[in-house]
Amino acid sequence: MKVEFYKHSLGQEEKEAVNAVLDTIFLTTGDRVALFEKQFAAYLGAKYCVGLTSCTAALHLALIALGIGPGDEVITTPMTFVATSTAILHTGATPVWVDVESDTGNINADLIEEAVTPKTRAIIPVHLYGQMCDMRKIRQIADRHNLVIIEDAAHAIESERDGIRVGELADIACFSFYATKNITSGEGGAITTNSQALAEKIQILRLHGINREAADRYTKRYEHWDLIETGWKYNMDNIQAALLLPQLRKIDENLQKRQELYNTYTKALQNISGLQMPVETPDSRHACHLFTIWVDPQFRDKILFDLQDQGIGVAVNYRSINLLTRFMQLFGKGRGSFPVSERIGDSTISLPFYPLLTPEQTNYVIDTVISTIGKYKTGKE
Repeated sequence: MKVEFYKHSLGQEEKEAVNAVLDTIFLTTGDRVALFEKQFAAYLGAKYCVGLTSCTAALHLALIALGIGPGDEVITTPMTFVATSTAILHTGATPVWVDVESDTGNINADLIEEAVTPKTRAIIPVHLYGQMCDMRKIRQIADRHNLVIIEDAAHAIESERDGIRVGELADIACFSFYATKNITSGEGGAITTNSQALAEKIQILRLHGINREAADRYTKRYEHWDLIETGWKYNMDNIQAALLLPQLRKIDENLQKRQELYNTYTKALQNISGLQMPVETPDSRHACHLFTIWVDPQFRDKILFDLQDQGIGVAVNYRSINLLTRFMQLFGKGRGSFPVSERIGDSTISLPFYPLLTPEQTNYVIDTVISTIGKYKTGKE
């Protein structure tokens, strides 16, 4: 049986929404983007949203808008995709990594304060796999040291913890609509914030630093625009927004499907020797973005390759990024610097996980994972 690692759920409604945009003359940032921004902000309970080309762009502009730059330090996690730290580097600032919780993979809030220095300006927690970090504790630390918070919520649109929604305690939250995300436009991203000043600044920075967007220049009486910032080309377009709008209306329905699949996997795999899973935090709602297992590091790659050979798509989310070549060149934080993150990075395998997965495919993945891990646990190859 062939089980793809991921399949999107885009259908007729999304096709019709895109075709409706293609039948107009305005494809770039316009009315569809404005509508998506309004609806996405409303879903999250935020005052403002700005649509962008990626979560990487969102992180970059969030840092710039908050005044982070050369000489500054930003505390974050090594258990994440590289963009969380490369966005910091793009501002001229320095990422400072803090190890993670052994049972969730999220940044260990109890270790953050000891990493604060006079150069520290910000904290970027990452809600790994769709489970929120301890934002109440992180906000308290930030307040004590006059730091800003930027949430990397690429995995976590639907998440809640301790009665707190994603972005609620942050200065800015950043989101991804990459191909495998819970809602997707292939590529895309956004920020949310409750600060009008930050939203307006990022809106200008996303389009070169020009003070009038194309929609305003086209649909209204012409007025000369000006360049008032040194910005970037990070603006979401109407085609991307058209893809996202129908998915936003179905986001809770699809979350329920992923929760059911998450529970099926968890029940079937929870007592398997040689296999661990991240623990779900009490009083929380998991966004169920990824389903990841942790296996014996000495066998991880063999298990991963065996699953592939049996038709199951897999991924590694993530290797501990301090061990990647470029970061080793820049910071020299070799093995042993972040032992929990490194252990997770050496043992993790992400399984197929999406609403279109059939019961037959799900059972095949479960049975194959169990038999494959059992083979290596007994030393048979």
